[in-house]
Amino acid sequence: MRRRIVRQSIVVVGLSTAIPSLAVAADWDAATASSNFGVFALSDVQLAERKITATPIGELELPTGEIIACDPLITNDDWPALARRVKPGRYPVTLFEAQGRVAAAFLRFRSGVPVRWELAILPGQDVSTLNGDEIFGYPVDAGLGSFMDKAAMGLMMAAQNKLKPDQNYYDDVLADEFAPNQDRFVMHHPDAGSPVNIAMFWSGWGDGFYPSFWGLDAAGEPVVLMTDFGVLENADGRAGDQAK
Repeated sequence: MRRRIVRQSIVVVGLSTAIPSLAVAADWDAATASSNFGVFALSDVQLAERKITATPIGELELPTGEIIACDPLITNDDWPALARRVKPGRYPVTLFEAQGRVAAAFLRFRSGVPVRWELAILPGQDVSTLNGDEIFGYPVDAGLGSFMDKAAMGLMMAAQNKLKPDQNYYDDVLADEFAPNQDRFVMHHPDAGSPVNIAMFWSGWGDGFYPSFWGLDAAGEPVVLMTDFGVLENADGRAGDQAK
């Protein structure tokens, strides 16, 4: 298994402001981090017009409510859960796809549309320490992103440790599960005897560094957790001049 130094921040460039009609309030300059928060408020007709497909992939089991967002093949049980926790339960995961890629992943906790957004951070990270267009997120080196409960990470590490020296987790475990979905996503159970699962999916253009965001309601409670893979711009999946 390859290991890599985890970066704490990265500069995000080339992102424009959100669509005026879909603008969101935030306690920090969210529009400089993602112009795509408005995608969550689009109707089916608007999604189709913008060449975006919403793909529900199943429900994620969160027995502890401590969520890990990461590349599941380059992290281990030392990777921390996000600082904000949610109520334990089962929550649906939806992918927004465009240009033949997974553009964003959403984990929904309640009905409604977020009224403000905040950067999802790890314990010890402080948004006020970011300079310019820096942002917290997670590195991808195996072309995958994921949402999982903290408990799922331990189960996956145990499953990896059972592999033979000449085996690897993707080729010998995950590949057959990804195949029915054109290798785009899977709801993976690292322990067949446990309901705890992991939502795994393509990471946009592949390897890189990707931020996640909490969409909050008026009371400050999480509505969704979103990872933006940088495929959309201004909540539009059309490429180049078509989006103008």
